[in-house]
Amino acid sequence: MNSNNRYGYLIRWLIGIGDLIVLNSVFFLVYKELGAIYVGAITHSMREVLLLLNFCYFLSLYFVPIQLHYSIVFIDKIVQRAVTLVTTHIFLFATCLIFLNVGDVLATFLLVYYLSTAVIFSLWRVFVRLLLKWYRRKGYNFKKVIIVGAGKNGMDLYHVMKDDLSYGFNILGFFDDNPALAASLPNLLGTTANVEEYALAHGVDEIYCTLPGTNDEKIARLLNFADKHMIRFFIVPEFYRNVKKSLVMEVLESVPLLTIRREPLQAVYNRILKRSFDIVFSLVILVTVFPIMYIIIGILIKLSSPGPILFKQKRTGLYGHDFECYKFRTMKVNAEADTKQAIKDDPRKTKIGNFLRKTNLDEFPQFINVLKGDMSVVGPRPHMLKHTEQYSALIDKYMVRHLVKPGITGWAQVTGYRGETKTLEQMEGRVKRDVWYIENWTFFLDLKIIVVTLLNMSRGEKNAY
Repeated sequence: MNSNNRYGYLIRWLIGIGDLIVLNSVFFLVYKELGAIYVGAITHSMREVLLLLNFCYFLSLYFVPIQLHYSIVFIDKIVQRAVTLVTTHIFLFATCLIFLNVGDVLATFLLVYYLSTAVIFSLWRVFVRLLLKWYRRKGYNFKKVIIVGAGKNGMDLYHVMKDDLSYGFNILGFFDDNPALAASLPNLLGTTANVEEYALAHGVDEIYCTLPGTNDEKIARLLNFADKHMIRFFIVPEFYRNVKKSLVMEVLESVPLLTIRREPLQAVYNRILKRSFDIVFSLVILVTVFPIMYIIIGILIKLSSPGPILFKQKRTGLYGHDFECYKFRTMKVNAEADTKQAIKDDPRKTKIGNFLRKTNLDEFPQFINVLKGDMSVVGPRPHMLKHTEQYSALIDKYMVRHLVKPGITGWAQVTGYRGETKTLEQMEGRVKRDVWYIENWTFFLDLKIIVVTLLNMSRGEKNAY
């Protein structure tokens, strides 16, 4: 095992020790602050309780292992995994206390400890990741990497690895059998026949192969060599040049299958979680805030222009099925409502309608759609039927956005693609972000989008008109 791998294991151990320090520190802090009335049941068996607390952490790592040391980990994933680990840990810890006949009298203590730990532990994990990225930028804890194949895929991989030093890749160079590359590629180390000798001489940690599939004999030779010498081997598929996105590996018995996208919401558990949140969240809004809003806004809409309070419009929903979308009416009744987008200084808008659009309050009746099951709180925004017909013929993957329920707010809307789409490029940008949301959905991502939406509502949005 080379020094870099040893450092990798050491970093994981240090993270684990830090985790234990955080968990135990928060435990003693909550224990001290709550007082004897809430924690008296464990005062005389503190050693056993602490032993269980730390044992449950190691058991939790079986379900949620440490991944902070990976080359690429996003902050929202770090927070998600930190909360999942804490939740698993508290569940196991509480279960052990119940078997000791003290779990029921420690409910308040466990709740406060859980909430405190979830926040502090998440901050700790984010801090560790930022510290590790800084450490790698300084040139430490890197992996020695070579790339076999200096074609387009190889160069794309090289630029991605070099783009951020915090990924921890030290790219030693390329190997390719094209002699014409020698003059234009200064870090060309030799031909594919030289890979084995160079890898052993320089302690290479990982080999990335971007050779075309026609070189299957060379690929098989390199793969066998890597396995024999405990070097990790990665293959960039040749069709990457046409499908530049993450692929998902599935197995049908012993036959590997690649699918072009990961869809977390295909999992039953995730769909139940998202739908449960939609029902609870929409019910809270409809029972508390919406009745008052409906009365006040309804009166203002009626005073502004003749017509109904609610505007109903057919829009494209899940799997391309139409549904009737509700909004507070923001325009005078007009014949272009189902064909023409609202534009800046649109003469059809009323004064109260302009305010409702600026603050997103016109969308609140869509919580009725959420409760009915036509929409979700978060998802791709539903488009008019005419736009679905128009853009599905012009934009690849446009209809992919309908693989999930449309939402009141979405990832595209909080990343600058809210409101009118004047150009095809703007709509392509919106679709790209909608597809990204489908492929990267997490419950925490939904919460993040809701929070950002609320912040944008309080500030006002320049594209809301």
